[in-house]
Amino acid sequence: MPTLTRRHFLASAGLAAGAAALPAARAQAPVAPERAARRVLRFAHLTDTHVLPSLDSDRGLAEAIRHAQAAKPDFIFFGGDLIMDALKKEKDEVLAQWAVWQRVLSAELKSEAVFALGNHDAWAWALRGDTARAAMGDGGYGMRLALEQLGLTDRYHSFDRGGWHFVVLDSTHYDAASERGYTARIDEAQFAWLAADLARVPATTPVCVLSHIPILAACTFLDGENEREGEWLVPGAWMHIDARRLKDLFRQHPNVKLCLSGHVHLVDDVRYLGVRYCCNGAVSGGWWKGPYQEFGPAYALVDLYADGTAENQLVYYRA
Repeated sequence: MPTLTRRHFLASAGLAAGAAALPAARAQAPVAPERAARRVLRFAHLTDTHVLPSLDSDRGLAEAIRHAQAAKPDFIFFGGDLIMDALKKEKDEVLAQWAVWQRVLSAELKSEAVFALGNHDAWAWALRGDTARAAMGDGGYGMRLALEQLGLTDRYHSFDRGGWHFVVLDSTHYDAASERGYTARIDEAQFAWLAADLARVPATTPVCVLSHIPILAACTFLDGENEREGEWLVPGAWMHIDARRLKDLFRQHPNVKLCLSGHVHLVDDVRYLGVRYCCNGAVSGGWWKGPYQEFGPAYALVDLYADGTAENQLVYYRA
């Protein structure tokens, strides 16, 4: 299938889909008209789509995109784990997953799009032995294959829109010692870039940070029996292990207002030291097999305001 072209990216002109009502039984209370009039930007946050050539995931992703576009977002942010899994799969299996992704987006995506990379988008990091060594010699090893499929050149970047500054992080760090193949943190070069990027943003410009893995979250404590040893133990792959360092950096920049993530397929809204951290569930719910714990397939609509505040509305797009 053809690779997604750059016409779908933020720098290009977006096309708005026709309006349709959100499911009233599942949506939050409508925003007051006077507040809606002050909105400067709306985007949809679709994360953890986990498409593959089975489980009807292509139809589910198409439904989510159409539903989100009906809300007329300025862009769609795809928050990583776009395909089911590349960490432990051979390349032909990985390419088959990407083929589903390309087919659905080519047919359905009419809006501008921004992409973050997720752990399951990294090819062969959790493979071992001869297979892993062979993959390392391939041009698509790790995140390179995902970047190629998405038409991207960088794992992380920033941009400005609607009076807000956006930072897109790559929160999946290769960890050869881990069976998972990764841990949740940003590398030193990315941290230096982030510090410099935030330093150049005017103090009056609100900042939204987009990542796949939560920087800070409450729901990670309940993603598994993390209390079974009598102490709360949250794995370093569940939430940023460098959260303290990032929190300290954000304290230097009070205009950092909002951090959005996915990864754990659960939902929460945490406010800490002036920053709001929202984990927005998963388009795939329980990996296309129904809900995950209490949360079914969903995405979020995010409305941003000039005063640095935001509305983050979870939308269950399937009846």
